[in-house]
Amino acid sequence: MNELFASGRIIDLILVMILVEGLVLALIHYRTGRGLAPQELIGFLLSGALLLLALRAALVGAWWGWMGLALAGSLVTHLADLAWRWRRAGRRSD
Repeated sequence: MNELFASGRIIDLILVMILVEGLVLALIHYRTGRGLAPQELIGFLLSGALLLLALRAALVGAWWGWMGLALAGSLVTHLADLAWRWRRAGRRSD
């Protein structure tokens, strides 16, 4: 188990699970029309995936710049998702 964390492979497994989660949720939406639309999933799934990449970089002792880039990317995607949701909520209340 120690090697799973030390090598960063645990993060790889979690990233695969996030990808599968996104695909399953998108498929459910396309087939039933229920749940979140794919464009509503991308922001928070990508933000979370970038946070996990930063964690993976830290676990394997990668250059600090990769961690910084992943964290900055996560912030940008999170803020973009928040702005998109804010605009949509504003349009619904009009």
